[in-house]
Amino acid sequence: MISQATIQFAYLLASILLIIGLKMMSHPKSAVRGIVLSAVGMALAMIGAAADPSIVGYVLIGIGILAGTIAGVYMAQAVQMTAMPQMVGLLNGLGGAASTLVAWADLLQHPHQSADIVVAIGLSGLIGTVTFWGSMVAYGKLEEWDKLKKPYSLPNQVLINALLLTAGLLLTALMVWTDSVGLRIAYYLLIVVVSTALGLFLVLPIGGADMPVVISLMNSYSGLAAAATGFAIDNNILIIAGSLVGASGVILTQIMCKAMNRSLPNVLFGKMAGDSSGASADEVYANVRSTTADDVAMILEGAQRVVFVPGYGLAVAQAQHAVRDLSKLLEKRGTTVEYAIHPVAGRMPGHMNVLLAEADISYDKLKEMDDINPTLDSVDVAIVIGANDVVNPVARTDPKSPIAGMPIIDVDKCRTIIVVKRSLSPGFAGIPNPLFAAPNTLMLYADAQQAVLDIVKAVKAL
Repeated sequence: MISQATIQFAYLLASILLIIGLKMMSHPKSAVRGIVLSAVGMALAMIGAAADPSIVGYVLIGIGILAGTIAGVYMAQAVQMTAMPQMVGLLNGLGGAASTLVAWADLLQHPHQSADIVVAIGLSGLIGTVTFWGSMVAYGKLEEWDKLKKPYSLPNQVLINALLLTAGLLLTALMVWTDSVGLRIAYYLLIVVVSTALGLFLVLPIGGADMPVVISLMNSYSGLAAAATGFAIDNNILIIAGSLVGASGVILTQIMCKAMNRSLPNVLFGKMAGDSSGASADEVYANVRSTTADDVAMILEGAQRVVFVPGYGLAVAQAQHAVRDLSKLLEKRGTTVEYAIHPVAGRMPGHMNVLLAEADISYDKLKEMDDINPTLDSVDVAIVIGANDVVNPVARTDPKSPIAGMPIIDVDKCRTIIVVKRSLSPGFAGIPNPLFAAPNTLMLYADAQQAVLDIVKAVKAL
């Protein structure tokens, strides 16, 4: 039989691997190794948990591991990179649900616990359930389900949410104050019911443009729920791993709020949509000029410096490989090629970086917004592929705009701008983009992948 000391050492080693792995994930060049180390750490934690002497049956554990392995392998193979934010949201929700169920099982098995453990169980049920339902709504919004596309809220929604949270905390306190097993279980079930309503009402009023912030916030919640569950069942690895996820989720949320010029309370209790003082779409797009792949090729022939600005449209069209081919073709002709990356391009931080890395584009060519903005006035050609709100100059000019103050990539300062887009449809913010009608902008209406392939063909023909 494996001793508790050995199990705790395995947990300690797993924690170290998770911490190192998380640190390595902060840089693209070491991210893959960081993921591998974290996976090894998690595997070690699972082995340590399975070796616990209190385990009385391994059949259900084996079934769970097999089911999880099949689901994980399937998602890794089947889920497209464009759907990565949705998958992150789904996994956050499942993590929250797992915390709720584990805390519930511990309460049934050990109903007579000390006050601190009962508090941990109650908080695990509260946070875990909010995480699950909030993440499910966020998943549906990112999938653009018809019934979830538009924000939905009740009158006095903020007050209702505050009352629900108060009720959840009060029920947790009642769990501590009662010695009755039946009441304690009943209060926990009521916490789950109240938290279900709270999770739904927290996310339903939030628009699709703010879903990346919600996803990262739910990531933090799932970590906090896991940490609370760790305290409930006296499991150190859950406490450490949950704390890491919770802290990293908060940091990611702060990064995204800064990138969108939003405060977290504004995201949770405000609305993205607003009345812009600008003109209507028909007025803004009155002078839009279109172009062709052949014309773009001729423009690129004399360019010394070209910057690609990828957006969600590039991800949807899976155009990253075509962009790589065009980049290599231009570089062979002596052109300097770079990529301007907005922090929230592609619905979550790092989404564009991962897509471009998938096409073997060097990390050194990926430039963060703050680094490349000061030099964009020296760029000959900027090729915007599927980006909209993150290059909308209205963020700088219209204080009443929904994206007012949002940091953007200043492509309007480039000498020539080529915008590859299917149509003039608005981005998540739902407002027109005057960049498309700027004197130095040409619109290439096409699917992103096909458009870039056509440009590659035209460049080769010159």
